[in-house]
Formats: sequence, C-alpha cells, structure tokens
Amino acid sequence: MTGLSARFHALRQPVGGGFDRRLIAPMILGSILNPINSSMLAVALIPIGRSFGAAPSETAWLITGLYLATAVGQPVIGRLVDSFGPRRLYLTGTALVGVAGLIGVLAPQLWVLIVSRVLLGFGTSAAYPASMFLLRTESERTGMRSPSGVLAALSISNQVVAVLGPPLGGLLIGAGGWHLIFAVNVPLSAACLVLGAWRLPRLSGRGKADGVDIPGMVLFAGMLTAFMLFLMDPELARWPVLVISVGAGTAFVVRELRTAAPFLDLRVLGGNVPLLATYGRQFLAFVTSYAFLYGFTQWLEEGHSLSPSTAGLILLPMSAAAIAVTAVTGRRPEVRGKLVVGSLVQVAGCATLLLIDSATPIWILVVLGIVIGIPQGLNGLANQNALYAQAHPARMGSSAGLLRTFMYLGALVASAANAAFYQDGATTGGLHHLGRLLVAVAGLFLIVSVADRSLRRVGRDDRS
Repeated sequence: MTGLSARFHALRQPVGGGFDRRLIAPMILGSILNPINSSMLAVALIPIGRSFGAAPSETAWLITGLYLATAVGQPVIGRLVDSFGPRRLYLTGTALVGVAGLIGVLAPQLWVLIVSRVLLGFGTSAAYPASMFLLRTESERTGMRSPSGVLAALSISNQVVAVLGPPLGGLLIGAGGWHLIFAVNVPLSAACLVLGAWRLPRLSGRGKADGVDIPGMVLFAGMLTAFMLFLMDPELARWPVLVISVGAGTAFVVRELRTAAPFLDLRVLGGNVPLLATYGRQFLAFVTSYAFLYGFTQWLEEGHSLSPSTAGLILLPMSAAAIAVTAVTGRRPEVRGKLVVGSLVQVAGCATLLLIDSATPIWILVVLGIVIGIPQGLNGLANQNALYAQAHPARMGSSAGLLRTFMYLGALVASAANAAFYQDGATTGGLHHLGRLLVAVAGLFLIVSVADRSLRRVGRDDRS
C-alpha cells in the first residue's frame, strides 16, 4: 500500500473494506454540472437569440465559451488535482459555478452572458478529474483494478441529466424565461459545496514537490483559444489568429519537452499510442454528439417550427436510449465491441439526417433520436474505461482532464460547424450540410475503432 493510500485508508475506513460509497454523491453531483448546462442551453439558443436580437452564429459563442473554457480548464485543473489533491479544487470549482449562475441571471447583454458561460466552463472543470483521482486512490486501497460499476454510475448520471436537461430547460423557459436555466446553478453549487465539505477527504496530491508548470498552462490556453477564434470564422482575414495558435502550440511543445515537471508530459504521452487513440476517438465521438444535440435541436425549433418545450421532449427518448444502453453494458469493462457497434449505429443515424425535412412526421424524428442515443451510451463509457486502463496512475487527474479536453474540442468543432451551416438560420438545407459532415466524422470514428488492436486487451484482465 502506498503512503497516499495509507493516509486515505486512515481517513475514511469504510465499512467492509470496499469502495467508499460516501464519495459517490459528491462525485456524481459535481460531474453533472457541465452536462446539465450543456443540455439545457440546447433549447434556449433560439429564445436567447430573439431576446438579444442575435443570429445563431452569434449565440453559438454561448456554446463555444463554455467548451473553450472547459477544454482548457479540465487538464489544467486535473494537473492541480494531481499536485494538491481533489478537495480544494472541487470546492473552488463548484463555488465558481454558483457565481457564474448569478451573473447569467443578471446579464443585460449577450457578451455578459458569454462571460457567464466561460466561468461555468472553468467551474465545472474540477469535479471530473477530482473524481477520477479518487477512483484511482480507492482502487489502490481496495485492490479493484477496474471499478467499472462506479465508472458506469458516473456515466449514467451524466446521461440522466442529459435526459432531464432539454425538457427541464423548456419548462423553465416557459415558466420564467431563459434566465432560469442559469439560476438553477445556484442551488446546485450550494449542494456540491455542502457534500464536498462533508464527505471529500483532505488528501494531498502525488506531485506537489514537482511544482506547477504555469507557463505551459498559459501556452496551452493561448493555443486553444486562438485556434477556436479562427475555427469560428475561418476566413482569410482570420489567418493571423491561426498563425498565433501555431506559434503558441510550437512554444508549448518546446516548453513541455524541456521542463523537468511539465503540465502535459508529452514524452510519456507520445509513447502511449493506445491512450492517444482514445483521445482521438473521444474527439470524433463528441463532434458528432454535440453537433447533433445543438444542430438538430435548433432545426426542430426553427426549421420545424416547434416550441422549446416540445423540442426538449423530442430529445427525451434519445437520452433514455443512451441510459438504457449504458445500464445494460456498463458493468462490462471490455470496450472494443461497444465502440464498433456504437460507430456503426452512429454512421446510420447521421446518414438519416440527410433524409428529413420540415414535413417529416414527429415519430420519425423521435426514432432518429433513439438511434443516435445508442452510440452516445456506448462510445463515451467505452473511452472512459479505456482511459482508466491506459493512463499512468500518477497522472490520472490530468489524463482524465485531457480526455474531457478532447471531448470539448469535439464540442467546439461542432459549435463552429453549426455556426457555419446556420449562418442564415437553422434551415433544412443547413441541417443537410451538417449531416454530410457528420457522416464523414462518424465514418472516421468507425475506421479508428476497428483499426485499434490494443482495445482487444482492455477489460479482459481487469474485472472487478
């Protein structure tokens, strides 16, 4: 037993020596903060646009602001979790969520609302790497090599929130306007603070003595931010921004290869090809997932003339299908079969987008959502299990944060695609253009999943 595990054991001493289930409530509640803000916003973009007189290409920054902040914040906070332990990062992040919610409620202009979403992105970045750190520590203490049941519980809870998010957002908008989807963050933040202070252990991290690579974090943030600014408007006049991104990225690589305690150990990461493949699959999976969530929902409201509450209800079976699939397959740690089946169904669902229009019956749209829900239940959980098996234990927090970074990079690309294809509104023609892109992305995901032979070993020897 390591010194860290011994300290953890002395602090917690759970009955029966199994996984300390007192940790599950704060882990789950913290992890749902990001998906609930993502899913509620899907039905609020059109009302917010009307309120501020903004086009879909402008309200897309509400999506981009959250995910850009999260893409940067997840590995940064994950590295801090590795260095200083999970408790203080969890409490700081969840407190920031409440502050961001208040700013959103009072926002007088669109740019203030975007600032609120950026703060939400940073605030919601703490819980997931903190949870993965605690999972690894509990695994060392209990001897469970792969706590697939707990990982499945985290995944299912996020999908339950995805079920509740759109209809809840629609109901809140109907009851008091879009401001209420920001107000719900205040009680959620308070609950996280109470549970976190009560149940999370006062653990020190694994790498405090190594220091924190602040310059590396700054260069990483600059690289992603400049790249996203270009991606949201890839015209000739924006090429200097892309040059800045490339320059910051080059400086980041040089810095990380030369420093003794890098923010992202590129040498270790570069030698872990299976983990790199998992990050690539995560990126591709969530380009498809988020482009469908936001693009399809906006089209339902504008292209099919449905209300936000009705659009939210149409998405309900999609998330229900994702939950059912995760519940059935979640306790099995093997991942390759899940990824292959998920990618095949994903290709079929994206191709169906090319066949629908404003005259398509509602029941067909509901069936399409169910089809898309199947890969959402398989792909994310499979990649999460793969990361748990592939990442170095000493860098579990930052590795988990980086998995979320690739997830949100996918969301950022999805946001940029929606902005590009919906410049004239969420039309059927724009939806079909988006569908063609998603078929190509889903096809690439299928190729990567089938070609990765290392996946055959994941989970076979790690049954809990």
